[in-house]
Amino acid sequence: MYETVTHIDQLIKRVESYNPDADVALVRRAYAFSAKAHEGQTRQSGEPYLQHPLAVAGVLTALKSDVTAIVAGLLHDTVEDTLATPEELEHEFGKDIARLVDGVTKIGKIPFRNYEEKQAENFRKMVLSMADDIRVVLIKLADRLHNMRTLEHLHEAKRQQIAQETLEIYAPLANRLGIGWMKNELEDLCLKALKPDVYANLTLLVAKRDEERQQYVQEVTQVVKRALADAGLTGEVHGRPKHLYGIYQKMERQSISFEEVYDLAAIRIITNAKMNCYAILGLIHSLWRPVPGRFKDYIAIPKSNLYQSLHTTVVGPKGEHVEFQIRTEEMHRVAEYGIAAHWKYKERGQIGDKDGKVFSWLRQFIEWHQDLPDNRQFMDSVKLDLFHDVVYVFTPKGMVKEMPLGSTPVDFAYAIHTEIGDHCVGAKVNGKIVSLKHQLASGDTIEILTSSTQVPHKDWLKFVRTPRAKTKIKHWLKVEEQKRSLEIGRRLLEREFRRQGLPPAQMLKSDRLLEVARDSGFETTDEMVAAIGFGRLASAEVINRLTPSRPDTDRGAVTAEPHVPKPQPGKHDEKGVKVKGGHDLLMQLSRCCNPVPGDRILGYITRGRGLTIHSVGCPNLEALDYDRDRLVEVEWDTTAPSTHAVKVSVLAVDKTGVLANVSSSIAECEANISRAEITTREDRKAALDFVIEVIDTAHLDRVLKAIERVDGVITARRVRAWQER
Repeated sequence: MYETVTHIDQLIKRVESYNPDADVALVRRAYAFSAKAHEGQTRQSGEPYLQHPLAVAGVLTALKSDVTAIVAGLLHDTVEDTLATPEELEHEFGKDIARLVDGVTKIGKIPFRNYEEKQAENFRKMVLSMADDIRVVLIKLADRLHNMRTLEHLHEAKRQQIAQETLEIYAPLANRLGIGWMKNELEDLCLKALKPDVYANLTLLVAKRDEERQQYVQEVTQVVKRALADAGLTGEVHGRPKHLYGIYQKMERQSISFEEVYDLAAIRIITNAKMNCYAILGLIHSLWRPVPGRFKDYIAIPKSNLYQSLHTTVVGPKGEHVEFQIRTEEMHRVAEYGIAAHWKYKERGQIGDKDGKVFSWLRQFIEWHQDLPDNRQFMDSVKLDLFHDVVYVFTPKGMVKEMPLGSTPVDFAYAIHTEIGDHCVGAKVNGKIVSLKHQLASGDTIEILTSSTQVPHKDWLKFVRTPRAKTKIKHWLKVEEQKRSLEIGRRLLEREFRRQGLPPAQMLKSDRLLEVARDSGFETTDEMVAAIGFGRLASAEVINRLTPSRPDTDRGAVTAEPHVPKPQPGKHDEKGVKVKGGHDLLMQLSRCCNPVPGDRILGYITRGRGLTIHSVGCPNLEALDYDRDRLVEVEWDTTAPSTHAVKVSVLAVDKTGVLANVSSSIAECEANISRAEITTREDRKAALDFVIEVIDTAHLDRVLKAIERVDGVITARRVRAWQER
C-alpha cells in the first residue's frame, strides 16, 4: 500500500523523484486553485476537502503519471463540487487538463430513474473519454482508491453500495489495465467493507501464520540464492505477499479452510534478462520436483494487460508446495504499473502505435460496449468483460486470439466476423469435430464450419460468453421477433377487419389507422401492428377506436385474443411487487433466481403467463432480454412485508452438534427453517442445505453472518436454482 499524500511539498517531492524536469510551478498553481475552489468544504471525516484531491494526485505519482494527469487529479472535483466552470479551467490550465477533468466529472442535471442507471451512464462517459485519453481512467481509479481508503466515515448502506461497485467494476478494471498493487488494495478494502468479520479474522490468521512460515520461506530463499550463485545467474529472491481477498476467494471457490489455502509459500525471483528466466526455471526444477499442471508461461504468451512471468509450483523442502514467479525487471515494472508503464504518447494521452497494438483489447472493449443502448445491458456486459479469466486459442492460420475462460466455438466465430457467427453450424478443435457448446482451452486450434442456411438460435445465449456474441445474437433475434410479431399482428387485424366488413388492404394503409396508432402512443402503424402481434395490445381495442359508432355488442363479439386492460397506477399483487406504470398483469416470481425484497428486479412479459419477476443478473433474464419491449420496470411493495423462501448452502467441518448450532443461529435471527438436509463428504466436511423464510436481503445477510460465526462453519451462501444445475 502506497502512503497517502497529505501535503503539497510531499507531492512535489514524489513528482521530482521520477521526473526531475517536471513543471512543479503548474502543480503548485493547480493546488492553489483547488484550495480556493474547495475553501470551506469538508469531507464526511471532518477533514478539509482539499485533502482528497491532494491524495488522488499522490496516487497518480505512485503510477509515475505525467504532470498533466497530476494537475487534473488536483482539479478533478472542482467542476462537479464547486463554482468553477470548464471554461475557467481551460483558460487557466489549457484544453488538455480541462478535457481530463471533464472526463472524470459525473453527469449532472439529467434525471435518472435510479442509482444504478446514473452510475452506468457515468461509467459509460468515462469509457468513451478513456478512448480519447487513457489518463481519464487512471485519475478515476486514483479517486476511487482514496475514497475506499476513507470509506469508514460513511454510513453502512453507502459503504456497502460503493464497495460492491468497486469490487464489480473498478478492481477488475485496475487488473485489466495491469496495475496489480492497486487491484489488490481495492479488493482488500472491499472485503473489509462488505465482510468486516471475515476481513478481521483473516488479518489475524495471516499475521499469525506469517510469523510461523517466515523461517521456512527464508530457508527456501537461501537455497535458491546459493544455487543461483553457483550457476552464475543473477536474480533478486524474496517472499511474495498474498492479499486477503485472494485468500478469501480461494477458500470460497474451492470450499477449503484457511490452513489449506495458506500452506502454499510464494517466492518471486527478478532477473536481468528474458533467457535467464528460463535458465532459473530449469534450476528450480532441478532442485525440487515440479507439480504437474502448475506451470504457466506468460512470457511466451503474455496476458492481455501485458503481464509477463513464468509461474511454477514445486514440492519444496519438507514436502511442502512452493510457488515461484520468475520475471525480468522490466516485466516486474509492467506487472506493478500496467498501462501506466507505457507513457509513449503521440499526443493527448494516446498510447503510441506499438503499445496500442499490445493494448488492442482496450480498443475492442470500447468498441464492443459503446453501442449498447441499454444501461443495464451495458453494465452487465462491462462486468463480464472485466472479470473474466482468459484462454489463448489459435486460428487455422496460427493467429492467437484471446477469449474469456469458458468461451465456445460460437464466441470464437463472432470474434472473427458477425457473418461467420450467424452461419456457424459446428467447429473442429485440434482437427476433431466438437459441439457448439464445447469450451475452448488454451492452445486449441479452432476451425469454424458454416452453412448459408444456418441462423442464430436463442439457445446459443445459454452458453456463449463474450459480450460481442451475445449482442449480435440478441440483435438478430430481436429483428426476427419483430418480423414475426408484425406478421401475426397483421393477420389478427385483417381477420377483425373482415369480421367488421371492412377491406383489410385499404384499412392497413389508411390515415385513420395511423391516427389510432399515434393516439395509442406509437410512432407508426407497423409499431402498433407489432404490439398486437406481441400480445401487448388487443386488436379489438384498435377496431373499437376505428369504429366508435358501432354497438358495444358488436365490438365485444370480435375480441379474438386476451384483452390487456389499461394500466392502473401503482398496481401490485400478493407477491409484494409493484409494476411501474401499473400494467395490470398476472405476476409470478421466477423460480430460477427466486428474488426476495432487496434484490434488484425486472419483469418479463411472456405470452399466456403474464409477468415473471426475475432478479437483475439472472442468466435466464439475460438470455431473454434481446427483446427490450417485453421488459417491465417493477419494484418491491414495502408496505406489505411478507416472508420469502430462500435456499442457503453451508459448508462446515463434520463434527457433532454442527447442525444443531447452525439451526440455532438461524432461529436466533427470527428466520424459520422449512427444510434442512445434511450430506457428509469424504474429506470430513458436511454440506448443510436449508430452505429458510426471510423478509428481505438485509434479513438474509443477518442470517448468513450469524451462520458464519458458528464454530466449524467454513462458508455460508445463498443458492439460486440456476446455480444448482
